[in-house]
Amino acid sequence: MIQPAPGRSPTVERHANDDAAWLAVFACWVIATASTLGALFFSEVMELPPCTLCWYQRIFMMPLVILLPLGLFPFDRNVLRYALALVIVGWLVAFYQLLLVHGVIPENLQPCRQGVSCKDVQIEWFGFLTIPLLSFLAFTVICALLLGARLRSSR
Repeated sequence: MIQPAPGRSPTVERHANDDAAWLAVFACWVIATASTLGALFFSEVMELPPCTLCWYQRIFMMPLVILLPLGLFPFDRNVLRYALALVIVGWLVAFYQLLLVHGVIPENLQPCRQGVSCKDVQIEWFGFLTIPLLSFLAFTVICALLLGARLRSSR
């Protein structure tokens, strides 16, 4: 059990931890929303066709935009479990695509046989920032925040 700070009751400590967890989940929602809007901007406005792995990453990112706010009002610790399941699978797909882009995984293991290649870099900002890297970073930050919220929230 978490020991309260001197002079603070366990109830106050629990509420402070839940508030921190709530903020972390809200930050996850902001990142997921920005990622979803960015993906839609790249495909619908810039007309960059997504590859197969990009579609899978969208499948795991876009539901977070709806799922995370459902656990915020009122705060429900169970949303962390459901969101983490989506985020971890999305992170694995994003990591796999990064390995493909950097040539670590051979082309014969590439799932994109038709259409846009999963290995193609369509955008590169600052000489290193690509769409697969942005997705990987978004999933990584969301995962870290959700794990932190899970540790901080009361049981």
